[in-house]
Amino acid sequence: MEKIVELTSKNGVVIISKSSCCISYAVVALLEELGVRPTIHDIENAPNEKEMEKVLSRMGCNGPIPAVFIGGRLIGSINEVMSLHISGKLVPILNMYHPNRGLY
Repeated sequence: MEKIVELTSKNGVVIISKSSCCISYAVVALLEELGVRPTIHDIENAPNEKEMEKVLSRMGCNGPIPAVFIGGRLIGSINEVMSLHISGKLVPILNMYHPNRGLY
């Protein structure tokens, strides 16, 4: 868990993903469309890949990949991100960590 906290606390928007995951690609594309350039940590083929997935699940990520963190806080996977976006709540959260995006 310490590794995940370390990875996600240093940047505003962080995605823990796998390069072969189409859902990870979709989340990155959505955030980039909203003007955010997330930090991406690809755990595919990492020696501790399975352990990181287990930790993400224990943290509450339903995916567990992709796992989206904003401001060091776990937002969740695609379902949670899309729910926030559709309800209009994602952009205000992003604005707290990327106020100079120039959107909305």
